[in-house]
Amino acid sequence: FILRATIVPLDYMLTEEELVNFINHSEARILIAQDKKGVDFSSLKKRCPKLEKIIFFGDNSYCAADNKDFLSWAEFIKTGKALAAIEAKESDFSSIFYTSGSTGHPKGVLLNYAHLKNPLDTFEYFLHPTDKDSLINPGIPFSHLGGLDYLLFMLYYGITLTLQERFHPYEFLKGIEKYKPTIFCIVPPMYVAILSMKEFNNFDLSSLRYAVVFGAPSSPQLLQRFLSGAPNAYLLNGWGLTVTAAPNAFLPTGTNTKEIPHTGEFQPGLEAEIVDDQGNPLPDEAKGELWLRGKAIMVGYYNEPQLTSEAITKDGWFKTGDVVKRDAKGRHYIVGRIKEMIKVAGEIVFEPEVEAVIARHPDVAEAAVIGVPDKLRGEVPKAFVVAKEAKTIPEEALKGFLKEQLAHFKIPHYFEFVAALPKNRVGKIDKESLRKTL
Repeated sequence: FILRATIVPLDYMLTEEELVNFINHSEARILIAQDKKGVDFSSLKKRCPKLEKIIFFGDNSYCAADNKDFLSWAEFIKTGKALAAIEAKESDFSSIFYTSGSTGHPKGVLLNYAHLKNPLDTFEYFLHPTDKDSLINPGIPFSHLGGLDYLLFMLYYGITLTLQERFHPYEFLKGIEKYKPTIFCIVPPMYVAILSMKEFNNFDLSSLRYAVVFGAPSSPQLLQRFLSGAPNAYLLNGWGLTVTAAPNAFLPTGTNTKEIPHTGEFQPGLEAEIVDDQGNPLPDEAKGELWLRGKAIMVGYYNEPQLTSEAITKDGWFKTGDVVKRDAKGRHYIVGRIKEMIKVAGEIVFEPEVEAVIARHPDVAEAAVIGVPDKLRGEVPKAFVVAKEAKTIPEEALKGFLKEQLAHFKIPHYFEFVAALPKNRVGKIDKESLRKTL
């Protein structure tokens, strides 16, 4: 039995303008917050007409005795009345996760209570965790479904969860050595960062049973290096989206790491099709957009019927926007996002493919590729490259390296060497920020 409320998790790093945008769009009635520099909560309350009350963790100047709009958590617990528990149905709305629109038009993914069970079912099917397992969260916020999944796993299986405030590769490895987790789930840039550290092999990672990476690894060589430092771990690639109540797919156990696909098989009850531009199914080995159908698909975008109808067909297929191919064994290979396709004089270039090859250079820490306008070819690739510590990479030498492994139209026309790549709060490279620098 629960209160059957719909939660709207919001990132602590949001600005006041972003908070107002999300609160008004979600029509939230109560905000539970922590005081934050740069946010005027009195102004925020006035700008959110449907917001009835703000409850703060910790006392502050807002929680004056004569101000009924604000309440401390301690006072809320002290004076609050017990509410009768209501039995929730699986179809009742549970949460709204905002995936974009932080400074523009919000897009909130509406999930029901059955969706909150989906990550647990997927974990159970592929990983078979027990109460003897333990997890480490390297700083993925709870405002993201991937962060909330950690809490769901902890509560459902009764396992220990170690929380880190933010991701730092050294501290992450140090946390594994100290707290002995058996499972972690990270995104590709985090994976690259820990494997790029000289100290990687100095840490004891023997407690790990599963290491889950949501995205394509950079190379089999990096995988082998990881396994050399974590001899008892099985490396799993996974896939999932907020709109599909992630995770939804994992690499099958027993796969040879030298033949590791980008992701594996989808969970039971989730249909997958790879289609062409007209929505017609494609055969194995053909590249097309991944469509999914099943109980894991979101209810829709909150208060956005037009966006929902554009994303979900009338017969229930969700258009993921991922370009995928499937082999004869039913394993799926993520090629890239449709929006990560660059059309160079009619030739299709996928940004992740070029990034993976650049990352193989021994002096490259990480790279990001985007398309930029070109009068002659329409678009050409541009690479942002981070060199490893104390390394300098001549542009011509990097081009020569790429010519050995990529067709000429895939080689970036422009290179920009930077100290670091912008990341979002989940640790993924923020390509929108890179595009804004053009």
